[in-house]
Amino acid sequence: MKQITSFTINHDFLKRGMYISRVDGDVITYDIRMKLPNNAEGDYLEDFALHTLEHLFATYVRNTPASDQIIYVGPMGCRTGFYFLTRDSLSGADAIRLVQETLQFVIDFTGEIPGGKRWECGNYLAHDLEGAKQIAREMLPVMQNWTAAQLPYPAEVLQPHAE
Repeated sequence: MKQITSFTINHDFLKRGMYISRVDGDVITYDIRMKLPNNAEGDYLEDFALHTLEHLFATYVRNTPASDQIIYVGPMGCRTGFYFLTRDSLSGADAIRLVQETLQFVIDFTGEIPGGKRWECGNYLAHDLEGAKQIAREMLPVMQNWTAAQLPYPAEVLQPHAE
């Protein structure tokens, strides 16, 4: 079978940040890497916290002027980050700004988690607001000065890897 693009990235060299994972027509998939892949300490996004972050992230970006350009926000199965899909009419700089704003929104958030009621969510008890805030507090300094020039994957991530 053909190998999918995200499995061709050498995760051994991938650092925290925001990268363009792929472009499909007018859709850009961003790789928002929040944890170092395959780290020896086993430091990954905790399930309940990433679930809450997903609810807050998706709600925030879909309530901005860019809402019509947002396609999807969701966690990676490996629990090292999120995929953020937008239309290409949203510039890379604006996508970065949205992520920065989202992280600050999560840090400052109080109240009921959007979509957190039983009838709104398939796993409504699996939430951790404080954990989501901690993820955002750890990631915001990484993203604070991120620029569109940093969106392409670094060369070492694109290099072939040994089996």
